[in-house]
Amino acid sequence: MQYLDMDYIEPVFRPPSEARSLILQVSNGCSYNKCTFCEMYTAPQKKFKPKPISKVEEELKQVALNMPGMSRFFLADGDAMTLSFRRLKEILECINKYFPNRERVTAYCLPRNIKNKTVEELAELRALGLAMVYVGCESGDDKVLECVQKGETFETSKDALLKLKAAGIKSSVMILNGLGGRKFSEQHAINTAKLMNDTQPEYVSTLVVSFPMGDERFRKGFNGDYEPLQQSDLFQEIRTLISNLELNNTVFRSDHASNYLVLKGDLGKDKQAMLDKIDLALNKPGAIPLRQEWQRGL
Repeated sequence: MQYLDMDYIEPVFRPPSEARSLILQVSNGCSYNKCTFCEMYTAPQKKFKPKPISKVEEELKQVALNMPGMSRFFLADGDAMTLSFRRLKEILECINKYFPNRERVTAYCLPRNIKNKTVEELAELRALGLAMVYVGCESGDDKVLECVQKGETFETSKDALLKLKAAGIKSSVMILNGLGGRKFSEQHAINTAKLMNDTQPEYVSTLVVSFPMGDERFRKGFNGDYEPLQQSDLFQEIRTLISNLELNNTVFRSDHASNYLVLKGDLGKDKQAMLDKIDLALNKPGAIPLRQEWQRGL
């Protein structure tokens, strides 16, 4: 889409599953941007600012002229769902105006983005095409969330996920493997599983926490009491997570480029198969192909 004059403020991020979607940057940066594990929106040019609806419509007009068959749309940047109900409604109406065969619209979302939106408002957004949001929960453990300055708790995350479900909007929840370090690994896994059990999201994915720009800012939240997990520790933590999950119909993915061990399945029917694969990786090194360091990334 290089021939399209899209007004992107780089860098722009999207979930892997949105590779074929139009990335529509309706805001720049992240409205919160205090999580110590996240480096996505720390560049000077990534100060949070909504894009004027007139500019959004101009870009949609241009795409409609050049790529009229576009049917999937991802609303960027970091937490487009922080925009007001009225603005989100305007954006969705614009998409539907220029793309009558629209398939779905998705966006990143922080739990706090949902607090001031009613179930009725969210249901209206769903009717206009907002099919799913990628919710950055990261952990269900209050201590870990406090250490990483997430600004959320078990309860605020639970409230947001249940409100989305009530409105008919699917949730794809992102969890960070290794976020609590060695000290909080078990409670991170157990309480995250409890959050998932209480909310039954449609999708759950795990990524391994990593710090390509250094972990000094991250470590400050732990007051020096952070020991990163080694590969086998990461496997044990995700084993604890999965063994405590009681999900009825959730797609589970641990196949992001940051993960050493690729896991895919539907929970609950594939739960034991995934546990068996983890056990094989833990107890018989070399028996399961693992992603090498040079293959890993964000």
